[in-house]
Parts: sequence; C-alpha cells; structure tokens
Amino acid sequence: MTELDTDRTPSEARNGLGTTGFVLGLVGLALSPIPFIGVIAWPLVVLGLVFSGVGLARVRSRKATNRGLSIAGLVLSVLGTVICVVMAVAYTTAVEEIDEEANRTVEITYRVTGDAPEATVSYTTYGDSVSMATEDVTELPWEQTAETSGLLKGGSLSVTLGADGGSVECVVLVDGEQQRTATAEGAFNTASCSDF
Repeated sequence: MTELDTDRTPSEARNGLGTTGFVLGLVGLALSPIPFIGVIAWPLVVLGLVFSGVGLARVRSRKATNRGLSIAGLVLSVLGTVICVVMAVAYTTAVEEIDEEANRTVEITYRVTGDAPEATVSYTTYGDSVSMATEDVTELPWEQTAETSGLLKGGSLSVTLGADGGSVECVVLVDGEQQRTATAEGAFNTASCSDF
C-alpha cells in the first residue's frame, strides 16, 4: 500500500437534498389519506419529488453520496401524490353526489285503505321545508301526494281509528316504491308509517 491509500478515510454518506426529499415524502405520504388534513400533503409530496429528484441528480453527478434516501424519497412522494389524487377524486365525487341528492325532488304518496267508518289521518312531509296536515276521513281509500327536496327528505303518516273501530292500513310510497306499511284494528288504535 502506498501512503496515499493509508491516508484515505471512509467518507460518510451525505445528501442533504435527498434526505429533505425523503422526509417531505414520508410526512406527505402519512398525511395524504387523512380527511381535510390531507390538503397539507399536496405541497409536501410535490416538494418531496423535487428535492428527491435533485438529490438523485447530485448523486449521479458525484456531488452527493447517499443514493438510497433520494430513491426512497421519490418512491414515498410518488405514493403520496397518488393517494392525494385518489382522495381528491373521492372528495369531488362525494360532493357531487351530495349536491345531486340535495337537489333531487321526490314524490311521496300517503295512502290509507281499510273498512273503518272514520279515521284521523296525520301526515308530515319534510325536506327543504316542513308541511303538516291532519284530516278527518269518513270514506276510505284516502290518498295524498306531496313533493319534497333537500338533503334530508321524508315524512310520516299516522292513522287513528275512531270510536266505531274497524281496520286500516297505511302505506307510504316514495317515487312509486313502497317504503312503509302498517295496520291497526279496533277503536282508537293507530297505524303509524314513519322513518322513511
């Protein structure tokens, strides 16, 4: 060995930009799937890509020595970017679906059948607004239709038999599909169709 070889000391791995890219990519990846907080991940993963790319370029030009952290930073930043994009698409789709549901109008049909000679029908429709009505009915079948819209839409129907008893069946249809049905028999009993 020559003197030159014995004076050589092993150099430490160094690559500040690659390390920075790795840290930014790791933090961005960790934050990217978290709702609302994931917005912070966007700049982190982009900066992670930039710093890791520059760190890898410095390794290739022999200005830095730690290639592994640069590659790991690139991989983490790419994964974080993919998750950010997927989450953004999911949020956009969810917002569009909620907006569509809030603006959708439904037709609610309240129907009462049976042989009761008299009954009291109470029905409520809610959505963007609330409407309530009560009717004393002496002839069945009885039917009423209402339209409503809003994010939370629905209603309730209850039928209370009179002193002469008999039997009734209440049915609620939303856009032509049966949602609730109930029956009651005997004086002053109630059939209730709600929570739809």
